[in-house]
Amino acid sequence: MKYTASLVNLKVDERVVALRADALSRGIPVADDETLNYLLLMVSALSPKRILEIGTAVGLSGSAMLLACPQATLTTVELEEDRYLEAKKNFKDLGLENRVNAYMGDAGEILSMMDGQFDFVFLDGPKAQYEKYLFDLKRLMRKGSVLFADDVLLFGWVSGEEPTPQKRRSIVEKIRSYLQVVTQDEDFITSVLNVGDGVALSYYKGRDKVDKS
Repeated sequence: MKYTASLVNLKVDERVVALRADALSRGIPVADDETLNYLLLMVSALSPKRILEIGTAVGLSGSAMLLACPQATLTTVELEEDRYLEAKKNFKDLGLENRVNAYMGDAGEILSMMDGQFDFVFLDGPKAQYEKYLFDLKRLMRKGSVLFADDVLLFGWVSGEEPTPQKRRSIVEKIRSYLQVVTQDEDFITSVLNVGDGVALSYYKGRDKVDKS
């Protein structure tokens, strides 16, 4: 374990702790403690009112964010039906169902049909699709909102610290392309951080609309 991860003192509801342990025992991916701690630090500091999450899994990161931000609502998207249904149950059991709009389906398709403005985006869905999602995510973000993209260093493969397995080279190139695009986008201020399995944190400056009259 790296030194910074050893310092994490994760402060989450005991019910979420138990649900996370159960999910991990079944091989369901959940954010590691260091990433979740940093995610909760960010939402606690920013106090977003509308959160968008891509990649619900079984609803535990979303639940933790809502418990940390009592004023917030969550819109979340999950592709796999069994995880979507389990997430719905977890939201209900935690008393959060009235603050959640959960969608099942392909995030790219669902994002293209969404409107509204979000204060905070947690991007934790299919890593190979991050760049594809970016156009609609920008459209759905207000000026001053934050995009938190998880797993962008992917076991050290993306940074080159670890050799990339042959079968993972395609996804690594797609993540590198996302990082190249988002860090060079003039609408964002982005830092890539060695938190958990890598986090890209992007502040959306936005652009003033041009008056064409």
